[in-house]
Amino acid sequence: MITGLPDLHALPRQNASQVKNKWANVVRLVQQSGSVAITNHSVVEMVLLDASQYQSLVTEIQALKTREQTLLDELTNRFNARLAVLQEPGADHKIQSLFETRGKLANRPKAGKSY
Repeated sequence: MITGLPDLHALPRQNASQVKNKWANVVRLVQQSGSVAITNHSVVEMVLLDASQYQSLVTEIQALKTREQTLLDELTNRFNARLAVLQEPGADHKIQSLFETRGKLANRPKAGKSY
């Protein structure tokens, strides 16, 4: 789903002065490689992307947000369904009787004929 982006250290680099003084060369480099790391004192401070790569990232992020919201909605619905069961009349008595058994069964379990 997420496009394979190159590692930050693998990107072609241009220092801030080159970007300022040779913008046309930087634009050509971005068009060729898709992105360029901009450095200041040898430290990468930003990355320039071409518009299509940026749009692709935006589309993928929106898809992930939609998927995340769908999953959250599903979990909310499951939670609300379980909560509704606990809020039914008589649910408190059922829970109290469950606690009163302290894990003991009323009838012994039967294993069956083959056991």
